Amino acid sequence: MVTIQIDNFPCKAAGSFASGSDDQKSDSEIKMNVSTNNLLSEVEREAVIEMRHAMHREPELSNNEWKTQKRIIETLDNFGITGAKTFHKTGVYIDIQGTAPGPNRSIALRGDIDALPIQEDRSDLSYRSQVPGIMHACGHDMHASIALGTALAFHRMRENFSGNVRVFFQPAEEAEPLGGRTVAEENLLDGFDAAVGFHVRTDIPVGSYGAREGAVTNSSDQFALALIGIMAHGAKPYAGVDAIAIAGAFINEVQKVVSREMPADDRAIVTIGTIHGGEATNIICPSVSMTGTIRTASRERRELLVRRVREVAEGVATMHRGKAEFNSQLGEPPVVNDAAMVERFRRLVVQSVGEDKYVDGAASAGSDDFGFYSSCVPSIYFWFGSKEPGNESGVHTQIFGASDQVLIPTTELTIRYCWEFLHS
Repeated sequence: MVTIQIDNFPCKAAGSFASGSDDQKSDSEIKMNVSTNNLLSEVEREAVIEMRHAMHREPELSNNEWKTQKRIIETLDNFGITGAKTFHKTGVYIDIQGTAPGPNRSIALRGDIDALPIQEDRSDLSYRSQVPGIMHACGHDMHASIALGTALAFHRMRENFSGNVRVFFQPAEEAEPLGGRTVAEENLLDGFDAAVGFHVRTDIPVGSYGAREGAVTNSSDQFALALIGIMAHGAKPYAGVDAIAIAGAFINEVQKVVSREMPADDRAIVTIGTIHGGEATNIICPSVSMTGTIRTASRERRELLVRRVREVAEGVATMHRGKAEFNSQLGEPPVVNDAAMVERFRRLVVQSVGEDKYVDGAASAGSDDFGFYSSCVPSIYFWFGSKEPGNESGVHTQIFGASDQVLIPTTELTIRYCWEFLHS
């Protein structure tokens, strides 16, 4: 363990982790020696682990996180943290207001809480899901537990910092209606200086952390397309308009929007996820329906890409004497990391756990509704690793798992990052 120095960090206030002999030391002496495993008290650590296990045993799908919401509020209350507010029906957030004099900065922290409709196949876990067909396959049980530990620590240390820490336990990251959109639409980040999000990552080793500036995820917008032709006998295709032929042409042409019109670093992707059409082998199909997603890392060309998909659909349909009905819904924006916040995080990781434990990490073509947060305030979305020998399963799979051992170090790194931000 590397010992580092942080000015103004209230080591003595951490109660159970300060030895008895420290009571005779001056505050300045205590503040000089804080190792990275000394920021949570023992009871706080236990609460973090128990929250993770309880959420994993009783996972809840997006927009149905009622038991989880109740559990979080009760746990906060047990530690004397009152005044929690609800949002998006099943979400919770709490403000931890520092009482010390100093700069009145504010930072928000997001931990998502919803699970996925996947049947868990991990009989080795004592806390495996007890809900058939639902599991925490994306690590949100860990994210929420890290957020809890951060709230508990800052509440205990509130006399030693100024400013405000708002901790979101956010529902519905995985499915519409998205909880992150509600945070933006209800102006829950108004007046805040920054926001912090994080995600477990299965290609980064346990004990390592990563971040990079700029867009680290793609936007994810949905579309539904109906291609309309005219029914006819299969022996007389000239008497009708074949919607399947229109669909085939659209599938081919729409990919040219990506390959010929979008810069490669936009990471643009058009995915057709479903397609339905036809009723019999000897009938010219009168209609085909499709749904899919449109993704890009570019804020600037996001709307352009959606528009071009629409124009290709309408143009192909017209060329084949048919019609196109196109509908789209904007989903998550790309998560865009602030360069200064990333550099601050890199320095902290290097100082706390070593230079070899920091990785830049590749950007993802996936999406996360933390993009709504980064659209409102300067933000960082960092990764913590879960990869270890014998455990290389990916997220959104039935065998995903991550060790409890990453929870406390990641929580304490998060606390330290927010602490430094408030005092910068």
